[in-house]
Parts: sequence; C-alpha cells; structure tokens
Amino acid sequence: MNSQQRILTSINHKEPDRVPVDLGATNCTGISAIAYHNLKQHLGIKSGHIRVYDVIQQLAQPEYEIIDLFRVDAIDIGTTFNTNNDDWYDIHVNKIDMQWPKWFQPRHNPDDSYDVLNRDGIVISKMTKDALVFDQTYYPCLGGYPEDYKDFHKIYGKNLLISIPPFSNIGQKRFWKTLRENAINLKERSKKAIVINYGSAFFEVGNSFRRMDKFLIDIVRNPAEVEKFCDYLMEFHFNSLKVICSYIGDVIDIIRIGDDLGENNGPFFNPKIYRKIFNPRLTEICDFIKKHSSMKILFHSCGSIVPLIPDLIEAGVDILNPVQINARDMDPKFLKENFGDDITFWGGGADTRNVINRKKPDEVKNHVLELLEIFMPGGGYVWNTVHNILPDVPPENIIAMFEAIEEFNNQN
Repeated sequence: MNSQQRILTSINHKEPDRVPVDLGATNCTGISAIAYHNLKQHLGIKSGHIRVYDVIQQLAQPEYEIIDLFRVDAIDIGTTFNTNNDDWYDIHVNKIDMQWPKWFQPRHNPDDSYDVLNRDGIVISKMTKDALVFDQTYYPCLGGYPEDYKDFHKIYGKNLLISIPPFSNIGQKRFWKTLRENAINLKERSKKAIVINYGSAFFEVGNSFRRMDKFLIDIVRNPAEVEKFCDYLMEFHFNSLKVICSYIGDVIDIIRIGDDLGENNGPFFNPKIYRKIFNPRLTEICDFIKKHSSMKILFHSCGSIVPLIPDLIEAGVDILNPVQINARDMDPKFLKENFGDDITFWGGGADTRNVINRKKPDEVKNHVLELLEIFMPGGGYVWNTVHNILPDVPPENIIAMFEAIEEFNNQN
C-alpha cells in the first residue's frame, strides 16, 4: 500500500498493512517550532529551516526529510504554498532561530513582546516575552451582535482567523486554479493522503467574535441570537465550501473542520443544547461536503466529549481528532469498543500532557505500544499524539514514539 491507500483503508474501517501515521497534516496534529528545532538538533540535521506556518500556535512545517524519516502518511496541501525563500524572513524568538511568513509582520515592542494589528490599527493578538503562542486580545462582537449581517464580512476581516496556508494565500492571483494544480501534483508526487485545513464551524467562531464567557451565556440566555449568528455562518460556510468542492473536492482526501466542544470534565454545555443549536447545522455542512466531493470529514474537538460522539457520527463526521485520552471518560478501550465501528480515531496515540513531556523514552515507548494495541485492530485509526507536540517534549521522546510504531508494525 502507498500512504494514501493506507489511510483511506483505515478510515474505511479495514486494517491496513501497517499503522497509518500523521505528523503535521493539520494544525491540530503538528509540532511546535521549539520542539521541532530541538528534534532537528538531536538528529544532527543542519539543513533546511524552522518555518512557522501556523503563526498563532507557532507550529513548524515538517520538512520532507522528517516526513520520510518517520514514514508519515498524510500531508497538508498548505505545504505547496510559500515554497520560495523570499516568502519567509528570519526571526529570533523564544531563544531559537526560525522563519515567519512574509505576510505576517507583527509589531516588535521594546519589552520583546509582539503585537498583531489589523488594518484599523487595533491590536488583535499578542505574544508576550515569555509566551510561546499568540493570544487573542480583540473580540469584534464583544459589545453585542450586529444589527445587520450584510456587512459582517468586514468584521470577519478584522480578526486573524485565516492564519495558515492555503487560505492565508487566498488573495493571490489564480489562487483557486493554483490550489487545484498543487493538489494534483502533490498527490501524484507524494502518494500520500492530502488534507486541507478548512477551519472551525460554529462554536469556536462564536467564541472568537463574542468571547467565550459571553458566548456561553448567550447560548443559554439568548439562543435566538446565537442561532441567527450561526445561520449567517452557515451561509458563509456554504459559499466557501461550494468553491472548495468545485475546485478540489475530487482531489483532496480529507477536509478538517471542527469546534472545541469540551473541557477536561465534559462538554461546555448540555448535550441537549448542542443538539438543538449546533448539530443540525453541522449535519447540513457534512451533507453538503459529501454530496459535492469525495472528501472524508475530520472533526477536531478537544476535551471530554463522549456524550456528543454519537451526534457527530449521526451528523456525518468520518474522523475524530485529537482523541483526548487524558480527559474524563475518554478511555481508549471504551472509545474503541463503543464507537470504533462508526468513526475513525485520528490521534490519541500519546498523552502530550502527562507522558511524552515527562516520562523517560522507554516509558513513552510502552505507552504508545499499549495504545496501538487498543486502537489499531480492525482499522479505523490514524496514529498521532493528543493534539500538537508542545515545546517541552524532549526529542528523545519524539523518537521513542516513532520507534514504538515501527516495533508494533514488525510484531503484527
């Protein structure tokens, strides 16, 4: 099997020839620039660059040398953009040398913090001297919802939402034709499963415009306004997905959407609320994608979301990520036994909170092997860590994870 066949076989709940692996195909399955820098140093790789393609989370774009070394099976179509040296500039941040994309020009302050300003000069995101990521500081609907949504696209443009390729390049001439050409060439050249990062659906967008505390209150106290807001987003999504499906729906294998619906102890709201406001609209989005493309739907949601998994399956979600096994009730055996026939788990392969950042390499290896024994039988699984590999993960432990995968493949 080639990489694309391997991943699609597993998504179709058949066991492939070996464990399908992802590293960096989405901005929820990647690696921080700091961890990537440390990994390259440990491996003695001096060539290439530390290029930050997700400027908010400060994630590195894995290079082909690393992708080949760890036998990664999925790849982000965004890697086909910003491929020239002139598309990047050198920067020294968090004690390492890296590169930021040319379009990203935050203001460097005397205290070594960085501010992102929108076109109106408002600071919308900040990374302080000791921070590792950019945090949102501006919420355009904090004072209330728009009276008229006809100009909402102008508000949309005031937030740093479209921050990763390919859509960070959408203003370029012939963007859509280039995107299709790149997707075809990447699929033929790499033989890997091609992923496109579309973005958030409803809840996270509401959080980013209204702020989470206010949006959560609105969901309970003012659901009619929230539904009105979501209906506008539906129109926005359909307009976007029409073009995406038209140009690349027959080429891209997986489209990532998502909403962080849970925290450590459970969903953010009563599942009844989710079923009334959000899941019917997600169902319409999934139906549209399936009707107009051959793309599989990867849904990202952190946290403890067991009560919502049946709803996601009913909505048409094919893949769940990041499978946060360190959250309440997200026991791997329970998940596999109860939902493994109906949804593919993409993640959950290593605990990024308690294990790979704190344990010794042999403990990490045993941890990964135990999880593979649970998740892999019968397919319906793509290995990845629980969300991104963070800066505090030692390179020895990253290597130990991939060694465990090879060991598992050789045993089975």
